[in-house]
Amino acid sequence: MTETRPSTAPAATESVDEDADLLVREGDIAGDYIERLLDILDFDGDIDMDVEGDRAVVAVIGEELDPLIGPRGSTLDALQELTRLAVVQQTGVRSRLMLDVGGYRAKRRQELVAIAKNAAEQARSIGEPVKLSPMNPFERKVVHDAISAIEDVRSESEGEEPERRVVVHLQNA
Repeated sequence: MTETRPSTAPAATESVDEDADLLVREGDIAGDYIERLLDILDFDGDIDMDVEGDRAVVAVIGEELDPLIGPRGSTLDALQELTRLAVVQQTGVRSRLMLDVGGYRAKRRQELVAIAKNAAEQARSIGEPVKLSPMNPFERKVVHDAISAIEDVRSESEGEEPERRVVVHLQNA
C-alpha cells in the first residue's frame, strides 16, 4: 500500500496571502490613524502606504513636518509606537509597522550606512573596536545590516537603552 501525503503548498500559499492581507490592513489602519492625527494637529500631508518585506510602511509626505520628527527622530519614534498600538488594538496582532515622516527615515538610513562604512574603515586602520554613538533600534539595525555586508568586520550592540550602541570589530578580533 502506498502512503500519500497531503500537499502543503495550498496551506503555505494561504498563509502568505493572509500575511500580506494583514500587512495591507495594518497599513490602512495606520494610515487612517495618522490622517486623523494630522487633522487634529492641523498639519498638511499626504499618506503613502506600502508593504516592504514583512512589514507595513506608512509615509507622511509634505512640507513643514519637522515638528512631527523631533530632535533626532524622537517624536517620530513616539508617533510610530502610538500608531503600532492603534494597529494592535484593532488587529490583536503585534505590529512591526514602520512610519516615516518627510523622508526622515530614508535620509537617516543613508547617513547610517555611511557611518557604518566609516566605522569599518576606522576599525581596520586602528585595529581596535569602534564604538558608535547611542542609537535607537531602527538605527542600530540599519548599521548592523550595513556592517554585515562588509567582509572583514562584524558588529554587536552593547549597553542598555537609551545608551545602547553599536560596536564595530575586526572579523577575527
